[in-house]
Amino acid sequence: MLKFVSSLIVVDELAASRYFYEHLLGQKVKFDFGENVTFEGDFAIHLKAHFQSLLGDATRYPVTNKAHNGELYFETDEMDLIAERLRAANVEFIHAIQEQPWGQRVLRLYDPDGHVVEVGERLEAMAWRFFQQGWSVERIMDKSGMPREFVERAIQEYAVPARVSGG
Repeated sequence: MLKFVSSLIVVDELAASRYFYEHLLGQKVKFDFGENVTFEGDFAIHLKAHFQSLLGDATRYPVTNKAHNGELYFETDEMDLIAERLRAANVEFIHAIQEQPWGQRVLRLYDPDGHVVEVGERLEAMAWRFFQQGWSVERIMDKSGMPREFVERAIQEYAVPARVSGG
């Protein structure tokens, strides 16, 4: 049996990338192995010089930046807050917040090493936003492609405030 464990991206400066993911995107470090840092959610950053040594010949197996052949995807309920934090940090945006054809608001940017990062509103938040605009469950389903159960559960999640337990 084969089990997927983690995605790993290669970075030039571990400290700069760790700061980006930890402080700008709010990720928590799970393990720090020196040349390799794994975050909760099980994605990792790996120091390019060390990773290249593991691959071998750099002319045969080059590690390149801004390849545009994948992205790291994060979701949030705080799109505007995250966008402002990233703008204030002068990150390089591919595009500001825009609505995708299925209705989700997303932005895309580069991390310090040119990896594409997408930040999107939670799909549940998207369904709630449409519901708050007066859309029916059926219209939300048509726009988003989400099944009825998902849309109804999302509306219920946002309609009922989280209960705080006393202690």
